[in-house]
Amino acid sequence: MYLSIGNDMAVRSGSIVGIFDLDNTTVTKRGRLYLEQAEKEGRVVPCDDLPKSYVVTAEYGIERIYLTPFNASTLEKRLK
Repeated sequence: MYLSIGNDMAVRSGSIVGIFDLDNTTVTKRGRLYLEQAEKEGRVVPCDDLPKSYVVTAEYGIERIYLTPFNASTLEKRLK
């Protein structure tokens, strides 16, 4: 099954590691460093709108971070 994350993009639900709220996770220094490092390495897939959350996936040993305009709670409800 796939999860629509906006911007005509979908990720395979089996590859999702976690869904995180952008405001809550960037409050801490560790959260900011994680996203900054991932962006430097080219693992962040941006969205066209203002991002509210991000989805971390791991598939075939490759980790990707998808920024999404949807709230984390909305994405979690879609998974169920």
